[in-house]
Amino acid sequence: MDNGKPAILQPKKVSGFVKFLRWLAVIIIIVLAFLFWWKYYFVFGEGVKSGELNYVVKKGNVFKTYEGKLIQTGIKSKIVGSIQSNEFDFSVTNDSIANVLMNNSGYYFDLHYIEYKGAIPWRGFSPYIVDKIIAMKSIER
Repeated sequence: MDNGKPAILQPKKVSGFVKFLRWLAVIIIIVLAFLFWWKYYFVFGEGVKSGELNYVVKKGNVFKTYEGKLIQTGIKSKIVGSIQSNEFDFSVTNDSIANVLMNNSGYYFDLHYIEYKGAIPWRGFSPYIVDKIIAMKSIER
């Protein structure tokens, strides 16, 4: 109809199903983001472990991370009838803490750690991240 007035374009109506799919996609993205945060960034626990530092090494194919092992006093066994030392595997994200630990292997340490529900490659192989050295002392042999 051309009666001298410009044509007004009407916006296309979006069907109810397309609106539903958009909202569903937004909700799924939010839920997945929350689950990722819960698994890898929510602090599940924290505490202190004590024992003799066995080693701390920097390793990794793509992400170089500091990994260590603390041998705790006492004996535990996962299999009935066997004896195994109590070991605490951990990762370190702070370079200065890792250097102190690497230079004092064999010392007795009290290490504060944070526990996450899962490990991510750029943070380390372990869900236990050492963030503080509380005490360090030489072991008399």
